[in-house]
Amino acid sequence: MERHRVLKGYLFAAGGAALFSTKAIFIKLAYMEEANAALMLALRMATALPFFIGVGLYAVYQLRQAGKPLPGWGLTFRALLAGFIGYYISSLLDFEALVYITAQLERLVLFTYPMFVMFLGWLFFGARLTWMSIVAAVITYVGLVIVFLTDLPAGGIDTVIGTALVLGCALTFAIYQLLAKNFITAMGSALFTSIALSGSGFACIIHYILVSRSFDFSSSPRFFWLAAGTGFFATVLPSFLVNAGLSRISPQSTSMIATISPLITISLAVWILGEPFTLVDAIGSAMVIAGVGFYALTDVKSKAPSETT
Repeated sequence: MERHRVLKGYLFAAGGAALFSTKAIFIKLAYMEEANAALMLALRMATALPFFIGVGLYAVYQLRQAGKPLPGWGLTFRALLAGFIGYYISSLLDFEALVYITAQLERLVLFTYPMFVMFLGWLFFGARLTWMSIVAAVITYVGLVIVFLTDLPAGGIDTVIGTALVLGCALTFAIYQLLAKNFITAMGSALFTSIALSGSGFACIIHYILVSRSFDFSSSPRFFWLAAGTGFFATVLPSFLVNAGLSRISPQSTSMIATISPLITISLAVWILGEPFTLVDAIGSAMVIAGVGFYALTDVKSKAPSETT
């Protein structure tokens, strides 16, 4: 029974990673119409909010039917704060970054978030830091530097700005991942996802109103539908799938499964966006994916007995 639960966790995590990988493609296509990150983010969250609120209300109904207590205000506030970090600050940095860099580079930089999980877990959460994980980090970041230097001549300062923004996104998303596991255990996957992302959704909409100094959310039909697609297919579905996976397997296992994500993004970026992909890009990308995959695999093996008990 436990093996079946773990297998479902891997399937949920894989489905979530695959859908998350389409986000950069939706955004880059929308930016061909108008490179407005704040509007794109606001429309994305406006599309997603009804789903998160609806699922949250259903989760509350289920708790009441089962006679279980609802999360206290303190726990709810901390869940909102986690969502603010992981899906407002992180998303804002990511959407802004895609104004400057390719979808391929964005996904590879963002994909390094497990390395941040590793180092932050060691610094603040008492996790072990092994030589194997350090080797994995070195491989990952050497590969990232190769891709970065390949893109630098053509992109110039834009490549530097975009890469820095995505590194900030990876850092804040790693913090979210470290916090999310405890909240999911305490209140359940569906309710935590609803609370965390509903709060961040309102924050994204308020952010747009403040920066645009208006309540005008008008856009071209193409821009709107791409934003809506980002909201549903690259936000709502993968958020619930990944958190459902996290409720069954560890964050480290989830990170290992996520190695499929950059492969899908790179393939879609070349096929749909027509982005170039050279041999040097392939070498650097392979090193990033191999480094993260190696780290996640060794971490999963070290935790295997406790995960299947």
